[in-house]
Amino acid sequence: MKYAAIADWATDKQYSVTFMCTQLGVVRQGYYRWLAEGPCQRERTDAELTEQIRDIHAELHGHPGVRRVWAELVVRGVRAARKRVWRLMRAAGLQGRHPRAWKRTTVAGQRPIDAPDLIGQDFTAEQPDTRWCGDITYVQTVDGWVYTATVIDLHSRKVVGYAVADHLRTSLIVEALAAALLTRRPPSGVIFHSDRGCQYTSREFADFCAENGVTRSMGRRATCFDNAVSESFFATYKKGAHPHPAVERPHRGSAAHIPVDRGLLQSSPATLHSRLLDTTRIRARIQETHRPGSLNRCQ
Repeated sequence: MKYAAIADWATDKQYSVTFMCTQLGVVRQGYYRWLAEGPCQRERTDAELTEQIRDIHAELHGHPGVRRVWAELVVRGVRAARKRVWRLMRAAGLQGRHPRAWKRTTVAGQRPIDAPDLIGQDFTAEQPDTRWCGDITYVQTVDGWVYTATVIDLHSRKVVGYAVADHLRTSLIVEALAAALLTRRPPSGVIFHSDRGCQYTSREFADFCAENGVTRSMGRRATCFDNAVSESFFATYKKGAHPHPAVERPHRGSAAHIPVDRGLLQSSPATLHSRLLDTTRIRARIQETHRPGSLNRCQ
């Protein structure tokens, strides 16, 4: 590390090599020997891995953090410890995006039509289109807020329906659920799980679910863990939707679509959802596309 610092300063001709070696407590002969030998294997692999990290950081819009970058490296067949990725990202000045803006979207209704909790924090499903969950989030733009409602299949963790608008009326979630029903055509009795926001406890939404064979399910009040899948997906969505809030919004009443990142909503959940960031699931994904023993290990 000292020799590398001396080499950088020597290139800039800020100080003499003799002066720097004296100040840093190293011998000049040792510096020149290190310079002739070149960087070690560890430094070379660090440099190569840093370039890959830079590429991933640029490709995954929204400035992904250490876990996202590490997961993407593993999916691409590169084996490296998460702490090593953290060290190299810090040295390269790369960091994840952490939105600070907050807007309340869950407001209790005055006369709510409640439903029992049929999920019980068991966010799994043996078959597709049998258990769904959903919620509403917000996206900040240069001239106001826009809102996104989603429907997620708990079997594949894929977004099967969504809607975007500049309001929080019940029609927003009705449109999202209608899109999921139209594209997936689930069997009657499919469970839709949500929080207890006024939109989900409204008479309009309850009637829509009854007419379309959807069984409503709701988590407890003030407990975000009861709808953790939606919360986790929205955390990823808002970090990856826009690198900055400079996104135009159509005027009220315009038929134009609000330009949120629909590619992110429609993309494969394999690199989006936090449950896929543990080693076991990543290894399972790798085995689908890589032969055993074909991983490129970073020494």
